[in-house]
Amino acid sequence: MEERIDYSRDNQIVRLWVLSTIVYGLAGMLYGVLVAFQLVVPEMNLAPYFTFGRMRPIHTNGIIFGMTLSAIFATMYYSFPRLLKTPMWSHALSHAHFWMYQLTLVGAVITYHLGYTQSREYAELEWPLDVLVALWWVILSINFFMTIANRKEKHIYVAIWFFISTIVTIAMLYIGNNVFIPTGLFKSYSVYPGTTDANIQWWYGHNAVAFVLTTPILGMMYFYLPKHTRLPIFSHRISIVHFWSLIFVYIWAGPHHLLYSPIPDWAQTLGMTFSIILLAPSWGGMINGFLTLTQAKEKLRTDATLKFLLVAITFYGMSTFEGPMMSIRAVNQLSHNTDWVIGHVHSGALGWVAGMSIAAMYYLVPRLWNARLYSESWAEIHFWLATVGLLLYVVTMWASGITEGLMWREIGDNGQLVNQNWITIVNQLTGLRWGRALGGLLFLTGFILMAVNLFITMSRKGEGFVATDLREGA
Repeated sequence: MEERIDYSRDNQIVRLWVLSTIVYGLAGMLYGVLVAFQLVVPEMNLAPYFTFGRMRPIHTNGIIFGMTLSAIFATMYYSFPRLLKTPMWSHALSHAHFWMYQLTLVGAVITYHLGYTQSREYAELEWPLDVLVALWWVILSINFFMTIANRKEKHIYVAIWFFISTIVTIAMLYIGNNVFIPTGLFKSYSVYPGTTDANIQWWYGHNAVAFVLTTPILGMMYFYLPKHTRLPIFSHRISIVHFWSLIFVYIWAGPHHLLYSPIPDWAQTLGMTFSIILLAPSWGGMINGFLTLTQAKEKLRTDATLKFLLVAITFYGMSTFEGPMMSIRAVNQLSHNTDWVIGHVHSGALGWVAGMSIAAMYYLVPRLWNARLYSESWAEIHFWLATVGLLLYVVTMWASGITEGLMWREIGDNGQLVNQNWITIVNQLTGLRWGRALGGLLFLTGFILMAVNLFITMSRKGEGFVATDLREGA
């Protein structure tokens, strides 16, 4: 008879990560909506602590490292014991990881509002908080790898391989990009000179997208999709090929952020080439997810969680097609530094990452609090608010970006730029940027509805949740 595993202690830390996901999701999206409105209502820039320049990194870090990492850690702490048939190695380390992480996020909000930043995309934290991040990353690494070492299930499912790639690669990237010389408590300078510094930064920056916003989210897909549908992944073989090809190719794509810059042409071409190759493994994973969903297509009509999974996989495919295309020099000439990039980023962030994180919350909360979801109809309304808001956001940003790029390049009969006054272009884009702000507001409204739905569900803890996986101690 198979030994029954008690997951109750591990569920405690997962509940904390679920709450963290919801709280940072609300805060990060609120900041995002505010900075979107700041671009069309400049009076909303309240100097000096609440300007766009200080609030925007709080938004990006709040979503990427607040909401998303919390959802990833919730999934890891939930899935590892179940997939490996053993409890987490150390509950003390699990809680140390959580509270050190919270200290980091609070420190980030305070220092960004005060204007302390390294001014590096996705790496704005100053050195004391970087050290704190390194400490809790070591703690989580020890805990997860010791759990793997002590596992009772010999086979390591593909979702765990994706999580392992995140643990290992982010450690390398974060340390490599944050080699700084401190000159004060909240000031430091990079040891890398000039273009080397830029290349290191975008080796880190693009692979932060790869190993925070892609590989662990794929781990979530490979976990929740079969768990929620109660059906096997369409092809385990494809999932393994997907994993190894993706992590090999992704790590080389960073220089496509530096096209037409002083870095060597061979490095730019290398980044562009690997970005285009990246389309193949990315779409292999997307197709694997879609073919799994086709086995549960009847459930899609009534299951909001499954709809979020569908939208997430769809936007994974769209953004991993768009990214390689934008890395081609001729396209990059038009798209770089325009709102098109913002549309691309948010098609992935709101569609793929938030979509999968939201599905995770709808899956986890009823099981962790042993209560039926308070309102399935609210979840359905949330889905449509999120989907309409997402489409409004990305479509307006695509249109705005192409308009912006064309206006920058417009040449008159005299051979000079037609739009030499930047404000002319800003005024032309105002209507589309209003669309972006309203799309973000719709998405936030849906997320607030989800939060209320889930908090009411939590308040009904113990009322009973009928699920076939309750035998697992969920």
